[in-house]
Amino acid sequence: MGKHIDREEQETAANEPLSPVSRLFVMPGLYCVIVLTLGFKTRCKPSAIVEGIKNTWIKLPRFSSKVEMEKNGQAVWVPVTVRVEDHVILPDLNHFNTENPDQFIEDYTSNIASTPMDMSRPLWEFHVLNIKTSNAESVGIGKLHHSLGDGVSLMSLLLASSRKVSDPKAPPTTMATKTHADSNAKGWWCIRRFWLMINIIFTTLIELFKFWLTLCFMRDTKTPLMSEPGDITRPRKCINRIISLDDVKMIKNTMKMKVNDVLLGMTQAGLSRYLSKKSDDDMAPGKKNIRLRGTVAVNLRPDTKIEDLTSMMEKGSKCRWGNFVGIVVFPLWVRCEDDPLEYVRKAKSTMDMKRISMEALILYGLVKCIMKIFGDKAAENIVKRVFGHTTLTFSSVMGPKEEVSLFDNPMSYVTATASGGPQALIIHFVSYVDKIIINLAVDTTVIPDPHQLCDDLVESLDIIKLAALEKGVHKMEV
Repeated sequence: MGKHIDREEQETAANEPLSPVSRLFVMPGLYCVIVLTLGFKTRCKPSAIVEGIKNTWIKLPRFSSKVEMEKNGQAVWVPVTVRVEDHVILPDLNHFNTENPDQFIEDYTSNIASTPMDMSRPLWEFHVLNIKTSNAESVGIGKLHHSLGDGVSLMSLLLASSRKVSDPKAPPTTMATKTHADSNAKGWWCIRRFWLMINIIFTTLIELFKFWLTLCFMRDTKTPLMSEPGDITRPRKCINRIISLDDVKMIKNTMKMKVNDVLLGMTQAGLSRYLSKKSDDDMAPGKKNIRLRGTVAVNLRPDTKIEDLTSMMEKGSKCRWGNFVGIVVFPLWVRCEDDPLEYVRKAKSTMDMKRISMEALILYGLVKCIMKIFGDKAAENIVKRVFGHTTLTFSSVMGPKEEVSLFDNPMSYVTATASGGPQALIIHFVSYVDKIIINLAVDTTVIPDPHQLCDDLVESLDIIKLAALEKGVHKMEV
């Protein structure tokens, strides 16, 4: 059943070094896994999952390799023979308390996210749970070590392995990014280009200086969201909540901004709402200037086309794959605002600066240089220090815009989150058709009530939506 990697391909891929970012993720202080939770509309067919993985994922070298350390201390991928059935796990649900299915899935996901992976074999596993929840008839949970790839790579792999429900032979499509043509007016075009170049250089220098201050001494204000400095990796609670993509798009169109701007604005409003309830009067937002920042993951590669990944799995062709992300430090506007739309305005203003900055690319190159000159440990200490001086990590990944099935199992939703690192809070957003799924990975020793935080994020979106509707109605009346 299925084919293993050819001997020639194994010899070619043997002892391939890990990429710089992947090497960081296998270091104990930055250990991190990605957990995918897939809701299915029907009872999941485990045999279809096994056969599908044999025909797709296993043909990617990293899914049929383990990580080993060579004598010189370099981490390399070593091809091994993989028995897919050992990586597809079907737990006996009779041994668990499943009276509350949603709570059971939440606890099960949190448990596998917090359990260290066996580094002596390929770093992935897939759990099949045929239990009905409020949003699905069955659930599949994939646990993948972050060294395999970043969120964009893994989402691209998931899409390349899926097919449209409406056309079972066709791969899904994602929302295309609109391109804007430059004006061809003579004279003004050159002036715009020159001004943009100056703006990019100036903005990049400012952002790099802020990053240097963060690295040296500038730490976020101690709040109920901030973890204690140290190397201790604690168990994480993974929770998710589904919101309407149409609501987010309505705000986006009313405010003339991007979806990510709305999600960041909603996050700022939700954090402000949560901290106003949890903080002492002296620390409440608005009564003190709170410094609260997040590290935002930035995809540095050109878009990886689904067709390229499909060709890679079917024919063994080459395709950009793995971890090619940089980070930017994003200041979060934590205030008690009378106008809820101010949160999304602030998010857009800051993100407009970050979008023209070369900060993420330069920092990625800097980490590579430090690893070459001073070794992996020096780079690990720098990255840990940045994460230790900030409060949370934020990212968003775009999913399919129409309903898809994975290995003949139609999906109702997909969520993803990362677990690991020194921060107490990781926030991910994933879109699927007309939904956006909020995913929180929380250190409950720091944030004991993650459901309250999630409620505050959702309620903040509702408040921003009402304010945007009033703004739209006012425009129509005028």
